[in-house]
Amino acid sequence: MKDIIIDDFQNSVDECLLRHRSILDILTKLQESESRINRAVAKSVTSCGCIEINVASKSISVDNYEKQEECYNKSSDTHLYGKLCPNCREIIEQEIGNNLFYLASLCNLLNLNLYDIFLKEEDRINTLGKFTLR
Repeated sequence: MKDIIIDDFQNSVDECLLRHRSILDILTKLQESESRINRAVAKSVTSCGCIEINVASKSISVDNYEKQEECYNKSSDTHLYGKLCPNCREIIEQEIGNNLFYLASLCNLLNLNLYDIFLKEEDRINTLGKFTLR
């Protein structure tokens, strides 16, 4: 079912993309959409204030590897506090949707299947687990 949804999305994108079919157009539109996501998140912090970013250095000094790993997992933090308000959520969802549109456009242009890419990445994640180091 998931493959059908993603394939349908990719096909719909292919049908809707009329003006910007050049690889250069798609690459620049993809990059622009990524910037717009970053800007929307930043505006949620600075203009709206519905979320906060609070970053502080954390020092971990543990000798035993197992304890060190446990401390790292507990201390790893998103630095994000609060919850998106409905308005900011809607804007960010729209910007991520635009990004997915141009990502699917790039896949179409390069004759790649987005669902297959999802499956391969999921397989890498499941195989390497926390050793993907991302």
